Amino acid sequence: MQWQALGLGADELRVYEALLDVPERASRTALAQSLGLTVRRVTRALDQLAEHHFTHPARESSGLPAAVAPATALRNLIHLRHAELLHRSAELEELTGSVDRIAAQLLSSVNTPRATGIETVRGGAAIAARVASLLVSASEEVALLDRPPYAASQPDGMPAPLDVTEPVRRGVRVRVAVDREGLSFQGRARGLGDLAVQGVQIRVGTDLPTKLITVDRRVTLLPPTDAADPTASALVVSDSLLSNALVPLFESVWERAVPIGSVDRITDEDRELLTMLASGLKDEAMARRLDIHVHTVRRRITRLMQTLNAETRFQAGVQAALRGWLTG
Repeated sequence: MQWQALGLGADELRVYEALLDVPERASRTALAQSLGLTVRRVTRALDQLAEHHFTHPARESSGLPAAVAPATALRNLIHLRHAELLHRSAELEELTGSVDRIAAQLLSSVNTPRATGIETVRGGAAIAARVASLLVSASEEVALLDRPPYAASQPDGMPAPLDVTEPVRRGVRVRVAVDREGLSFQGRARGLGDLAVQGVQIRVGTDLPTKLITVDRRVTLLPPTDAADPTASALVVSDSLLSNALVPLFESVWERAVPIGSVDRITDEDRELLTMLASGLKDEAMARRLDIHVHTVRRRITRLMQTLNAETRFQAGVQAALRGWLTG
């Protein structure tokens, strides 16, 4: 999740962080000059910050609005994100129901003509060959949802770990959302870690609704539910009506998942430190509360910023809030 996920951009971030330090009586012109922005861009950023409740109204018409304290802004953000997630969950359930219903209707029709944009592929070998063909055809993006149950040799006709690296080497973006339950299978977490090192973007979610592989947002393969069944069938969908449900389904799952590794790297001490950081405490105060040296606090903050892919401390607080890592 980036700062833009809040509906704000780089200008808004710079202006907000500047407001935390500048006097309320300073002018927009002075603020714009200090940031190297035009007054129009600063004004637009201030309007966006006000709309998202990151500022208080200015006391004087010519002055700047006051920045809402980071802890308060983040609490507001958490409430907002919870409401959005509830809405997203409802949408996800509706999409999942639509996919299951349409897929069941299609599978009930044995002789579905290929011209309709729906192809039935039967048998493990044929499914694996079709997956390989799809991967080779990818020119922009491959997106996968991966969840148990798995076949003994290869999960549900989905590509084995080495298969998805070929599109990456060609410059194709590959994103994989994995169900947390699947990480308990022997060697699977290590294999996913190896894929991440090779450039595959991997996130971990819970209760993934289905399995699928989408290529270039135009063709989607829905693997069979029972991968161990040699007679099982998969669907290859290029029909726009169904694809318009499957692509949003993947994006909804992807948005709620977290990068692999982040799931296990956050500890209770990290959570406490992030909460104090979001509350605006100084390094020395955090060190006293944690009963550690201030240099240790700074090293841990730096590590957490790297984990969260954040350039500033406030960004780290935002990322932690979005992922539900803050306590209290």
